[in-house]
Amino acid sequence: MFLGKEVRVLLKNQAKQSFVELKKRKDKESKSLINSIQRTIALLKENPQYGNPIKKQLIPEKFKQQGIKNLYRAELSNFWRMLYTIEGNRVEIFCFILSVVDHPTYSKIFGYK
Repeated sequence: MFLGKEVRVLLKNQAKQSFVELKKRKDKESKSLINSIQRTIALLKENPQYGNPIKKQLIPEKFKQQGIKNLYRAELSNFWRMLYTIEGNRVEIFCFILSVVDHPTYSKIFGYK
């Protein structure tokens, strides 16, 4: 519950694919990432604004084309990042996790060098 509303966290598209791929792997890094993702999801259920907000003018075009108006970043273990957006109505809040990526991929998404 956050501000009296139920919070639902949903994995979408690339984030869902990454999570499934990580669950298939049995190495130490993937187990660490799975735990980190699950811990972050629990934090998001308590406070959807847990992550760092990304300035509107810095939101990548690929997300803007999907109608994303707000974007947050949460840091995961092993320098991975989780990108998510928040939507809501009077009854509940939805956190849509859009991407779970390693640091080089994150840098590429935002055009960092």
